Amino acid sequence: MRVMVVGSGAREHALVWKLSFSPLVNGVFCVPGNAGISYVARTDTVGVEDFRGLLRIATLNSIELVVVGPEAPLAEGIVDAFREAGIRIFGPTRDAARIESSKIWAKDLMQRYGIPTARWAQSEHGDTARSAVRSFGAPVVIKADGLAAGKGVVICQTIEQADQVIDEFLSGAAHGAAGQRLVIEEYLQGTELSVFALADGKHVVPLTTARDYKPLRDGDEGPNTGGMGGYTRPAYATPELLVEVQRTILEPTVQAMSAEGCPFVGVLYAGLMLTRDGPRVLEFNCRWGDPEAELVMPILKSDLVELMLACVDGRLDQATVEWNDGVSCCVVLAAEGYPEAPVKGAKIEGLDDLDDGVLAFHGATRALQTPEPKRGFLRRGIPRMTELDVGWWRMAGACSPWWRPAPPWPKPARRCTRTSNASTSTACSTAAILAPPIPIQLRSSPAS
Repeated sequence: MRVMVVGSGAREHALVWKLSFSPLVNGVFCVPGNAGISYVARTDTVGVEDFRGLLRIATLNSIELVVVGPEAPLAEGIVDAFREAGIRIFGPTRDAARIESSKIWAKDLMQRYGIPTARWAQSEHGDTARSAVRSFGAPVVIKADGLAAGKGVVICQTIEQADQVIDEFLSGAAHGAAGQRLVIEEYLQGTELSVFALADGKHVVPLTTARDYKPLRDGDEGPNTGGMGGYTRPAYATPELLVEVQRTILEPTVQAMSAEGCPFVGVLYAGLMLTRDGPRVLEFNCRWGDPEAELVMPILKSDLVELMLACVDGRLDQATVEWNDGVSCCVVLAAEGYPEAPVKGAKIEGLDDLDDGVLAFHGATRALQTPEPKRGFLRRGIPRMTELDVGWWRMAGACSPWWRPAPPWPKPARRCTRTSNASTSTACSTAAILAPPIPIQLRSSPAS
């Protein structure tokens, strides 16, 4: 079958990489993709918000499964559009995506169905927001209601800082319309944990756990970002804790959304705080995280396509998930000025000389014409054009009949060469090191 991934970041690179290993797949497409992705999948310039363009590509190329990476098209209803066209797609509908796209909607759902979360208040006006801040006291958490690229949460250490953030959010200066409705939330103390689960609208299958770090600088200092790195399988995520999370959070959430008439299908990502009173939900995401996807994909042993089809077809209760031994860790390399005003066009070198067990996943890179690298693009010491080389063998015309150009896909400038250098605009380059013999990862952001 042919699979199309929607998106252009390191998360999508990791998904494409993993999907390439499925024996069910004979062609992987990624729209719009990036320089790194173009070496393991067919790419195109159509934007993630252009549903008609994406449907045209899917139809012309006989795509049988679509996988959506970023949250914005999910919130805009891409799943609804593809379902209406009769194309299978992995992800929640527009209504179900509100679990992430509206923090007020999500908090209200949790409150009504008894899903443990922090005390909170909502506000659209400065006076009521400041009153809520004073009732909670400092530190206090202020969240934009809408999507803000992972940067719409501020932990305010003082009342004065909270007042300033309220003014910035409500004025639209910080996040536009997304910040003009606010969630004011009590500050929870404890240890953070990310838990991932698959859902088919009725059934839930927990995946694995991770710990990510959002502050820009070392020591958890600096502004919040979309994520500067993380690692999988923290030791404090015990089997007993995961049973509790499934019983008190994951299953009740999926059941609540079904009862509300918006069954959740896709990957449910729960950001938790482990407090003295038990796990509490900080937020839900309706898609794979970034950089969490780069952490999870290399240690997943099961066929990702089979798991996604089980979700889409409503038979997740028949699925099992297997994992590789070991753990993974990830570090995001970001351009100077990130996240507010990253310098674009920085040159990335050394991607042809990575150590064993290291993968580089790109986000919004563009390729430079450079000499043929001395070693493999993603794995060192492995001959080119082999099945082990991260799906690269699928890019050879002789090995892959789907490679023959078919509109609207332009013929690539090169097939069997690889780039040793790359350039990125807002340039988060994510490098991830995984242990034992598992991969690496590299990420970047929107290209100019």
